[in-house]
Amino acid sequence: MTEQTLLNYAQLVLKIGVNLQKEQGLYLACPIEKKEVAYAFSKVAYSLGASIVKIRWDDEATEKLDYEFAKTSTLAEVPKWFVDSKNYLVEKGFCYVAIASENPSLLKDIPQDKISTVLRARSKALKKYSDAVMKNKIRWCVVSVPTLEWAKQVYPNQVNAEELLEDAIIKSMRLDTLYPTTAWEEHITNLEKRANFLNKKNFEYLRFKSKNGTDLTVGLAENHVWLSAKEKALDGINFVANMPTEEVFTSPHKFKVNGVVKSSLPLAENGKIIEDFSLTFKNGKIVDFDAEKGYKTLKNIIETDKGTYYLGEVALIGKSSPIAKLNTLFYNTLFDENASCHLALGKAYPTTIKNGENLSKKELSLLGANDSVEHVDFMIGTDDLEVFGIEKNGKETAVFINGDWVI
Repeated sequence: MTEQTLLNYAQLVLKIGVNLQKEQGLYLACPIEKKEVAYAFSKVAYSLGASIVKIRWDDEATEKLDYEFAKTSTLAEVPKWFVDSKNYLVEKGFCYVAIASENPSLLKDIPQDKISTVLRARSKALKKYSDAVMKNKIRWCVVSVPTLEWAKQVYPNQVNAEELLEDAIIKSMRLDTLYPTTAWEEHITNLEKRANFLNKKNFEYLRFKSKNGTDLTVGLAENHVWLSAKEKALDGINFVANMPTEEVFTSPHKFKVNGVVKSSLPLAENGKIIEDFSLTFKNGKIVDFDAEKGYKTLKNIIETDKGTYYLGEVALIGKSSPIAKLNTLFYNTLFDENASCHLALGKAYPTTIKNGENLSKKELSLLGANDSVEHVDFMIGTDDLEVFGIEKNGKETAVFINGDWVI
């Protein structure tokens, strides 16, 4: 990206994304090969009045060496200083921007059992921090910038792969418009209109059907709330957690999901790729599953803990979204989930329950909200997907026909 585009990007993310306030700290996770991105974000953050900018450099090459040569038991040890550093962000009221630009196949040669053991240990150690994030105690935003290894997987036969990925990111972030911030404000307003419609309807169930074999009924949690791009942190300040984002989402009822759902896009998770998989639910729980590729990876995700056998999110995205129109498989959940309706295994966002951020785990559970150390999104949207909302009195309303909104 040009220097000016990077500055515009940083301005958009810091103003619309985390809504950085004067005298507030910013924590930025950035790929080590993209120091110019960190510089642009730091420069803009300080111009907006940030008190301090702290940067965590992510180095995939070193991470792979760790997995190749270090013992599993050693990798699974999470230092107290690292846990304390994450909790510090919440205690001190930092904003957090994570630049997710991972190579989807980085760990493809690493045994899945080793990866799963390490990630479970980290998730457990950081549970307090992740719970704070899910309850919006901290304003956070996940974004991406192109890296060579990621781009080569998205555009494997193109010599200018990184430039192509950069162009796709610019378009999906609406950075190609004259006034990106204004474009985002209009986009957020449109998403809120759909969320408001769904909240007024207060459906008890959603029914998903498509020709690929998906036939799934998803009950919605009691007192559920449909949310869109704009969320409100506990400090009362609005933020956007994912950029780009095209979704309207809420919490399923943990025990009221029945039927079969088929994946519509591959899932890149923990350096592995899962393709053409299906899940069968009975009374909310996965009772059967299969995958053409990545079965063991899928199995490990499902078996992470008791909560990963259940759903924690249902999200609606039309096939006419800007990301969907790119007709590109990004192997990156941030982008792929915003090109397709999706579900998530694991923890539900407490904010998708009325007053949920102030409820205990037991209270949330009684309303049907799922809990877990994980939250893994997977895509189910197809060109022929139908979604119907079912009210308590049995009345049905079409929400999606042929893969797109009709409300």
